[in-house]
Amino acid sequence: MTKITRVLLKDYVTGGHAQLSDFVVEDATAPAKDQLKDNQVLIRPVYFSVDPYQRGRLSGTKDSYVASYEKGKPITNFLVAEVVASSSSSFKEGDLVMHNDGNWESEYIADAQNIHRIEPKQGVEPRDYVGVLSMPSYTAYYGTMVLGEPKRGETILVSSASGAVGQMVVQLAKAAGLHVVAFAGSDEKVEHVKKLGADVAFNYKTCGDFLATLKKLVPQRIDIYYDNVGGPYLDAALAHVNDHARVIICGAITQYNIDSPDQAYAIKNITAVLVRRVRMQGFIILDHMDSHHHAEFVDYVSKLYAQGKIQYKTYEVDGLQNGPQAILDLFSGKNVGKTILKA
Repeated sequence: MTKITRVLLKDYVTGGHAQLSDFVVEDATAPAKDQLKDNQVLIRPVYFSVDPYQRGRLSGTKDSYVASYEKGKPITNFLVAEVVASSSSSFKEGDLVMHNDGNWESEYIADAQNIHRIEPKQGVEPRDYVGVLSMPSYTAYYGTMVLGEPKRGETILVSSASGAVGQMVVQLAKAAGLHVVAFAGSDEKVEHVKKLGADVAFNYKTCGDFLATLKKLVPQRIDIYYDNVGGPYLDAALAHVNDHARVIICGAITQYNIDSPDQAYAIKNITAVLVRRVRMQGFIILDHMDSHHHAEFVDYVSKLYAQGKIQYKTYEVDGLQNGPQAILDLFSGKNVGKTILKA
């Protein structure tokens, strides 16, 4: 009997860092073609997206913007898969498809209405749909180009600038004619960000006083802050914004692994939002996946990427069985760029 591999959540992670023991990697009986009901497909994932927001889905919380994983069931995320068999007229064997909440299993059955075909694009590979054209890249596009309303000559500060979102923000901002200031957590990452086009980049772990560094490196102050980290870095940015600045709240990675609510960082410079007439906006990109902006993003970025005008660094992990470690590595600083799990 044919077996598949799957990754399940064993225990909720309510505080602190997740551990390998919070997951189960197991073999299971493979689904068969004759199990397909009407309008279903049997698919075999080839690339899985690994993203920081998955940490929240491990928590078991019921009041988040996305549902938690269920204990004892496969974890899920964006993935690219090949159709093995289909009872739907919309898909045939061999089609490549995207599933935005696909199972971490080496084969599974999905409803056809929940997947969509990947149409070939010149210069774009299947893995790019969980890489340069993935949800984090669209997050960068939407936050920078739509919410940020960039104007040529303005200054943008980008946090976590070597990560899946940050590296795209840097390049989109540069293409829009902005002065790009970026920070990351190692000298290697800083050098990578500079190669992407950042005008100024620095290591926040070794720069000393963060606000003092901003004042020195960005005397003109900040017009747009793209925040992936929250905490004291958001606080410092608020203390150094220009009038009518836009602060785009995309993530708060410094706060994801706190042990209890009383360890959360309390923002001290919130009055800057009033005094500087700042527009500070959080957003969840899942709310905008069906927006016309997504088609704009795919068209714009795929063309730039095919022309070699956008670089996109990925950190590839081989084997579904290594998926749990890939998630943990997101929060250890080991990865540079967008993490992709190859089946």
